[in-house]
Amino acid sequence: MLTIRLDQLGVQPGDLVLDAGSGFGRHAFALARQGANVVALDYAPKEVESTRATFAAMAEAGEIDEARFVGGLQGDAVRLPFADGTFDRVITSEVLEHIQADTAAITEFVRVLKPGGTFAATVPTWLPEKINWMLSDEYHAPKSVGGHVRIYSATELKAKLRSAGLAITGSHHAHALHSPYWWLKCAVGVRRDDHRLVEAYKRLLEWEIVKQPRGLKVVERTASPLLGKSYVVYARKSAREVAHKGAKEGDRHVAVA
Repeated sequence: MLTIRLDQLGVQPGDLVLDAGSGFGRHAFALARQGANVVALDYAPKEVESTRATFAAMAEAGEIDEARFVGGLQGDAVRLPFADGTFDRVITSEVLEHIQADTAAITEFVRVLKPGGTFAATVPTWLPEKINWMLSDEYHAPKSVGGHVRIYSATELKAKLRSAGLAITGSHHAHALHSPYWWLKCAVGVRRDDHRLVEAYKRLLEWEIVKQPRGLKVVERTASPLLGKSYVVYARKSAREVAHKGAKEGDRHVAVA
């Protein structure tokens, strides 16, 4: 189940793509299946290890060419270890809401993107996220356990992307059926995965993902503009080289190709 539409991002076979904050790798795996060359970066070492293992299994099973997986790295979004203009595409899904210095991270994403390259970011949608915060303090704090540190409006996210040198090309909402699931988790306790109602709703979501019944697809499509759990913005970096405002090129940058 993807949040970012890879066709809207403009992904082509052979593109070098950075998945920044890749988590367990759902977008990275889909990118590799489409023939992109993928670098998966995450702050959590366990997530990086899991992604590497899954890519290895995919290559062994013949699902992808092993060359599609360029690397899995542990790293910090506000200090990326890549040279300016390295990637054809950069994506970051459900990451910025966790980062205190979000504008610094966005600046880094734009820095490593090639002129003319495309970018996609997803964050929790304002209204569903606001309800989560109202239901549970544990959901968004403390930072040490990965809580969310801000609630984005569409205007704020787009403004920050434009300030970093990107031109907005599109947006949409996704995963309306997931919002009630998180409201339920926040109401009973975000760590109460064993609660019978949480378990029941999770089974419903898993069934919907696998079977894709027409009725629930209609509900998802109709409700997503207002209640979609995620808000996705697509953008493009100017084809004309933009001067990097941050730190100068240094030892922290390594080539990826």
